[in-house]
Amino acid sequence: MNDTRTTRSARFDRTPIVVEDLGLIDYHSAWDLQRSIAAERAEGLGSDRLLLLEHPSVYTAGRRTEEEDLPIDGSPVVQVDRGGKITWHGPGQLVGYPIIRLAEPVDVVQYVRRLEEALISVCTDLGLTVGRVEGRSGVWLPANDWSPERKIAAIGVRVQRGVALHGLSFNCNSMDGFGAIVPCGIRDAGVTTLTRELGREVTVAEIKPLVADAIVRALDGDLPVSDHDIARATVRPPAEPNPATAAKAADGAAGTSDAAAAKAVDTTSAPAKAAETSDVTAKAVDSTAPAADVEAGGNGAATSSVSTAPSTPAAADTRGVRSMK
Repeated sequence: MNDTRTTRSARFDRTPIVVEDLGLIDYHSAWDLQRSIAAERAEGLGSDRLLLLEHPSVYTAGRRTEEEDLPIDGSPVVQVDRGGKITWHGPGQLVGYPIIRLAEPVDVVQYVRRLEEALISVCTDLGLTVGRVEGRSGVWLPANDWSPERKIAAIGVRVQRGVALHGLSFNCNSMDGFGAIVPCGIRDAGVTTLTRELGREVTVAEIKPLVADAIVRALDGDLPVSDHDIARATVRPPAEPNPATAAKAADGAAGTSDAAAAKAVDTTSAPAKAAETSDVTAKAVDSTAPAADVEAGGNGAATSSVSTAPSTPAAADTRGVRSMK
């Protein structure tokens, strides 16, 4: 079923979106450009822009990232002001930053759904069955007999002064950096690429024009949001131990520390923890507020907060780098 709210434009005005191909660009340089464009759009200047690019390998951490999510190899992490948790960007992954002045009242959840719809449309045209997993943002492939749900595209955004920035990442042919982290803080699911799922090489260059077209159509209301729900796979309970080996297993378990045991218990409860964060706590924000920030990403929850912070965060607050302690 189509959502009638998405058959009209999500944008404040109807001037064409300017699509820019930035090629391979350093993360901080792209971030500075985003903020410069967003400041102009908040003042009603310039045009909405869609920046399409690749980054050199980099980890970025949204506001809900926890210490346990950081890279196990101690790699540096850039702290950013988007929603969600940690992710990786690098060559072989298409990154899209739509810098859009949103229609009022701002509805961040519907904005995220439109970005998802655009990427779902691209995947469908390529022959993949994908959709949404309840409580989790992004685009997913359903679980099968040998894999849990796999995320093929991630979304994390920030809306400030009525302007959206940050955006999406679409895995084309590389997952090089995901092995060292828990992507988006989700422990009971995986990540994948177009190349892996289609069984052929899929490059960023091939996908870039398809993504540009789909995002423009989704934001302008020409690609309505539809239901593409994927059921979250049920975690199977562990099998009963063989009585003949129970004593041996018990002896081995005796050497397990309390901390390790607690960690094991916590890992099995990951689906419950994800459920706790899946509620949407805000759907609309008054974009006329001087510093109304909206975030969405990671497990899919969308939250809003109003602060007295300046509209452009200080560099010391947003460009930090931290590594595993």
